[in-house]
Amino acid sequence: MFEGRHAADQYHLRLHRARSVVLSPQELVEIRAAQRTFEGAYIRTALGQFSFALVVLKIFTSEFYSIGALFAVYGAGVLFASLFRRQQGNKQFFSEVGEDGLRRKKFRTSGNVVFVLTALSVAAYACLLGLTLRLGG
Repeated sequence: MFEGRHAADQYHLRLHRARSVVLSPQELVEIRAAQRTFEGAYIRTALGQFSFALVVLKIFTSEFYSIGALFAVYGAGVLFASLFRRQQGNKQFFSEVGEDGLRRKKFRTSGNVVFVLTALSVAAYACLLGLTLRLGG
């Protein structure tokens, strides 16, 4: 299944392999905007979750440690979602040469990343609600 082909050899843009392509200024601006918008937002969110987890773990008593741990795990999940988004986003700019030798260019939205992040967020908030109710009872 895995033939050892490097992604830079598999994807092409204007008949150039990904590793040797020279991008126009407009393409560079588009790529940088996507990185700033998506990758930066996920990283900032993950850092925020890690910071909040650290605040909870340092300031509050041991009853709140599970909540701090939950936010740390949620931050790690968002970080992995950002890595997944980056891997998926790398495929948006290049066309792929299929096994049959034909060049294909498909646009793929990041709906799969949104679904993963939504499921992660719903699970985290459900756990947070359960932990909060356990504290009060």
